[in-house]
Amino acid sequence: MSSDPWGRVDETGTVYVRTADGERVVGSWQAGSPDEALAYFKRKYDGLVVEIGLLERRVQTTDLSAKDATTAIDHLRQQVDEAHAVGDLDALSKRLDKLVEKVEARREERKAQKAKQTDEAKHAKEALVAEAEELAQSEQWRVAGERLRALVDTWKGLPRLDRKSDDELWHRFSHARSAFSKRRKAHFAALDAQREEARQAKEKLVGEAEALSNSTDWGPTAARYRDLMAQWKAAGRAQREHEDDLWNRFRGAQDIFFTARSAVFAERDAEQAENLKLKEELAEEAEKLLPITDLKAARAAFRSINERWEAIGHVPRDARPKVEGRMHTVERALQDSEETEWRRTNPEARARAEGLTGQLQDAVDKLRAQVDAARSAGNDAKADKLQRELDGRQALLDQALKGLEEFGG
Repeated sequence: MSSDPWGRVDETGTVYVRTADGERVVGSWQAGSPDEALAYFKRKYDGLVVEIGLLERRVQTTDLSAKDATTAIDHLRQQVDEAHAVGDLDALSKRLDKLVEKVEARREERKAQKAKQTDEAKHAKEALVAEAEELAQSEQWRVAGERLRALVDTWKGLPRLDRKSDDELWHRFSHARSAFSKRRKAHFAALDAQREEARQAKEKLVGEAEALSNSTDWGPTAARYRDLMAQWKAAGRAQREHEDDLWNRFRGAQDIFFTARSAVFAERDAEQAENLKLKEELAEEAEKLLPITDLKAARAAFRSINERWEAIGHVPRDARPKVEGRMHTVERALQDSEETEWRRTNPEARARAEGLTGQLQDAVDKLRAQVDAARSAGNDAKADKLQRELDGRQALLDQALKGLEEFGG
């Protein structure tokens, strides 16, 4: 017979294990000594210790699910309860009890974590829905469309909620995306219609521009091209595949016209520059007639100069006032000389001038006598008044005498 703190072997070879509930038979040993029997059944116990230790480490260090952990614990508990082993089986049961508590704590922890994740996912999805509903009203089509696609990817990365909540939020999210897509489709359909109208309008403008490209009616045609350009800008843009081609045709027609006009204007400018040179020479020739000493000769010379002037043609617009002003100066000098000559040789004008001069002379003589009389009488106030009147008449007389001299005497 052999014994141990946790078991014994009786004289018949029966092996017992001691537990808190008393002894129970775990086996029979006939092949060797009682010590060998106890050693054998202790190794059975050591195997259970190893298995429980492995499960404890799995629970502690891995993400073993509570369900799988509970299954493994139940399996080991059954092995411990029915173990054909010698050792502190009660201690193994207590370790399994503690392991159950740990698994349950882990279960509650994970449950709370899952509830927190679910709550966070719900708030995240509600935020996605709110943003999607706001974007549904946007007219920033490209930016909003890209953002909505990004929101879908974000949604897919979030955990699912309970079916009712998840379905309700997804319905709102999907409805917002559909509303945006519908508005965007309507916008671009309207835009396509506008661009088609613009294409048709620009086709007409191009047709007219091409028809005008060979015109030589420079002023009106250039003005019409300006009108066509204003209409082009107001027409809006056509479809991209048409816009560039229409513009190239429109611009090409204008280039043909304005290139031809530029060539003509360049030739005209060269001709007018030469005309200016000739007219400046004539203006210089006319200015040599001044001052006028022989009216008849000056008049004949100016007439010859003016005939040659008229035959020359146009000069540049900005130079015209100056060169024409030089000729007008000479012309006015001739006119002044002619008027002076006419007054000098006009008998009626001479008679009127002599009569006026006589009248003024009589008035001056009379006033002078009155001034002298007033001074002699000591009436200075009256004399001063008469003197002022005399001065005025004398000035008129001097002017009349100067005019009379123009008549030759």
